[in-house]
Amino acid sequence: MSLVNGLPVHILLVHFVVVLVPLTALALVACAIWPRAARRMGVVLPVLALVTLVSVPLTTQAGEWLEGHVAGNALVHRHAELGDGLLPWAGGLFLLSAAVWWATGRTAGSGSGASGTTRRSGVPVRVAAAVLSLAVAAGAVVDVYRIGDSGAKAAWQDGFAKTASGGGDDH
Repeated sequence: MSLVNGLPVHILLVHFVVVLVPLTALALVACAIWPRAARRMGVVLPVLALVTLVSVPLTTQAGEWLEGHVAGNALVHRHAELGDGLLPWAGGLFLLSAAVWWATGRTAGSGSGASGTTRRSGVPVRVAAAVLSLAVAAGAVVDVYRIGDSGAKAAWQDGFAKTASGGGDDH
């Protein structure tokens, strides 16, 4: 992977990751907390998480190509290091999404008219899934923010004037 229309493909792919990771995290937390949301999303939840998971190494590989084609500095290396740490978070989002989807399907398959005892016995599992989902979702979103911030600093450090040049139109 190198260029698309003269732009490094990393610059294009990163937008997928920046959108998909928080979207997947939000969907996972919503489905882990509200079984009704999980039933409505159905298989879309793990499929979304799978697309997110696949987009991370593609973006990382494109970033490694780009790293080899730009002037190396500490900011670029830091961004690359942080980027390498996102895959486990994306993997966690996928595994939890698949587990929530599977558990919701199992619960729905056992009948919605289950007794009160059966419903109560699933509460600790749902609470654990919700807490774990919230922790992984928060970690993934924070990591995406840190990676994006470091990438912006690497790309824009000293790359613009702090004041307007005054030479352009005022449109």
